[in-house]
Amino acid sequence: LPGLHALAIAFALEVSVGKTNTVTALNNSDVLLPCTFTTCIGFQDLIFTWYFNSTEMIFSGKIKSKASDPVLTKINPRVEFLGSTTGKDNNISIILRNVEFSDAGKYTCHVKNPKEKNAQHNATIFLTVVHKMVETDNTVTFIIVGVVGGLIGLLILFMLIKRVVLFIIKKTQDGKKECLVSSSGNDNTENGLAGSKAEQKAPPKA
Repeated sequence: LPGLHALAIAFALEVSVGKTNTVTALNNSDVLLPCTFTTCIGFQDLIFTWYFNSTEMIFSGKIKSKASDPVLTKINPRVEFLGSTTGKDNNISIILRNVEFSDAGKYTCHVKNPKEKNAQHNATIFLTVVHKMVETDNTVTFIIVGVVGGLIGLLILFMLIKRVVLFIIKKTQDGKKECLVSSSGNDNTENGLAGSKAEQKAPPKA
């Protein structure tokens, strides 16, 4: 039934290695291999195991209940257990000490929960070991930011110049209008126009 299927999914065991399943480590350094699990109905006598390249068991442990600390059943001198299940998260992460190039490969975190009818789930993380860390080249990013900033600056400068030019043109046009008004008020007495001195001359005597 659909309802029972949804209920089974809600109770299903889930294992996660975080947002990314790839880790890069420097040669001869220590690296964290994260792993957590979730279960809605809790767990009892839960077994967790770490495998290298799917076949080689490198670490394992058993957790009786939420209130119990893990009991390690297979210990590796180069592996340190970092997790805890008594807190908020069911953390079963490990630290791999003094990694070598031969340690590069696939690491699988496997969990089995008898309380969920022996439900099993796993998650995989891929480890890459390098001689030195490569710094990210941000030259292209800086160039793009510089070009965009330059274009924005030019646009602002263009708008300022445009406003100044429009202001000068407006002032020039206002000055011409004042000249025209002033010219229209001149005395035209010498041009023989109506109201000029030419009309005020006495008619010639007969």
